[in-house]
Amino acid sequence: MTTDEARQRIQAAIDQFGSKAAPMIDLVISEVRSGEGYQTANELIDEFDLELHFNIPPTEPESSGD
Repeated sequence: MTTDEARQRIQAAIDQFGSKAAPMIDLVISEVRSGEGYQTANELIDEFDLELHFNIPPTEPESSGD
């Protein structure tokens, strides 16, 4: 999934389900994390303010034991 496709899917979920869109958005964010990485997923979380509106926090990649 491209970042643009993810944006469209997130916006469609918000438009269709409003405050109940969190499960659909979480699936999109999970796909983005898998395919595009944590940074891209976190950028989308920030762009749509998902942490505030849907309780979907940004995540950090697993550390390698610093």
